[in-house]
Amino acid sequence: MQYGIMKRMFRYLIFQCVFISVSLLCVAQEATLNIWDGTDCNATVKLTPYLAKGEKNMAIVICPGGSYFWIDKKTEGKGVAEWLQSNGISAFVLEYRVGGVAAFVTHYRLISRGNRYPDMLQDVQRCIQIIRENAIDYGVDPDKVGVMGFSAGGHLAIMSGLFYDNDVLALLGIHPKVSLKPDYLASIYPVVSLTDRSTHKRSRRGLLGEGMSISNEMKDSLSLERHVRKDMPPTFLVNCVDDHVVKYRNSELLDSAMNIHGVVHKYIQYQTGGHGFGASPEKTTSEAIEWKNEFLKWLKGIMK
Repeated sequence: MQYGIMKRMFRYLIFQCVFISVSLLCVAQEATLNIWDGTDCNATVKLTPYLAKGEKNMAIVICPGGSYFWIDKKTEGKGVAEWLQSNGISAFVLEYRVGGVAAFVTHYRLISRGNRYPDMLQDVQRCIQIIRENAIDYGVDPDKVGVMGFSAGGHLAIMSGLFYDNDVLALLGIHPKVSLKPDYLASIYPVVSLTDRSTHKRSRRGLLGEGMSISNEMKDSLSLERHVRKDMPPTFLVNCVDDHVVKYRNSELLDSAMNIHGVVHKYIQYQTGGHGFGASPEKTTSEAIEWKNEFLKWLKGIMK
């Protein structure tokens, strides 16, 4: 008899633990949505909100890296979002359109368009539109919406701050009534140039396509250091000298251009840390992971 009671109590406790765990997960991560639902765009682009508690929170669109061919959903997506959320910042992980593994392996975009620029810029602009138009529902301040990107996603983040007045959503028949200009940018070990000797060629190909699509005109038009503007959003920039994936000169070029144009920004160059670590201490050095604290301090300073 006593054994039966204890067994039932044990099962009840297990059930409660599972219920609480699921409930906490639901609080931490809102339902993923397709940003193109209800539009004439046939793409499926996922946006996953990680909402902080409270109202009028800052919001950050996260663009993970992946050479414009794939998306690092875990380290540079979910991991970063949970860190920001734990610091009172609502994060939105955007799985923007990329070339895909098939395009990387087969070069099929020589005969079929596939995904390429400006698809990913449209995705970021649509994301900013959705967040600002639904700011009350998300509990965020529409005037404190930024974009953070890593590697190729860092290139995309900067593009969102340079080309916000390019009418790429109009190509899809969408005319937002809110501003598409981010309030701030964060670009972590980013791809920057598509023309310099430091160019990350895989990302360039992922972004532009194949063959004649990678023209000198297109390379120039999307080399960020050539299009820095004084009125771009305040920018936080980080990279590591020992980055063997995206050469550190990329960030130096961007920093130099922002200095010339008087852009409000902070550039931190670490000697060690590598590439692709996101917000994960175990994937980089104790030196480079300090970028997280530096970013939070910087953001607090500019968003007073």
